[in-house]
Amino acid sequence: MDKIIVGIAEGKIAKGDQVLVSYALGSCVGVCLYDWQEHIAGMAHVILPCTEYAADKTNLYKFADQGVRELIREMERHGARKGRMTAKIAGGARMFETSGNTMDIGRRNVEAVRCSLEQEGIKLTAQDTGRNYGRTISFHAGDGTLKISTVRHADIML
Repeated sequence: MDKIIVGIAEGKIAKGDQVLVSYALGSCVGVCLYDWQEHIAGMAHVILPCTEYAADKTNLYKFADQGVRELIREMERHGARKGRMTAKIAGGARMFETSGNTMDIGRRNVEAVRCSLEQEGIKLTAQDTGRNYGRTISFHAGDGTLKISTVRHADIML
């Protein structure tokens, strides 16, 4: 099993027996796209909902709105077809209690990812989002399985 680490504001592709792994998703969202016919997996680790408030807009994978589109394009360059892609997402936690929802960046990230997937016509088949704890995710290119690990909870397989 070949492990490929997807860091903050990165997007990467895997094939065959490769596994994409992203550690410590708090308010960030791990976007996992899969072409079931070609067994091509893609993962983006997005940290903000959109480019609107960012000073540096050069890294598209930083943003939910642009990161989803960039991941689709990268997967297509590797032989995937958008029409066969499905999505699974994880993360978007509310890591700190604040008064009101204006600062709930995790919720806003999840909403932005869902909106981007819908705009691109990609079906969201599974998710583990929200709550108040971080997650580590492992996305298997061979079968599209997403494993979610946390410190105080049992692993989840999506």
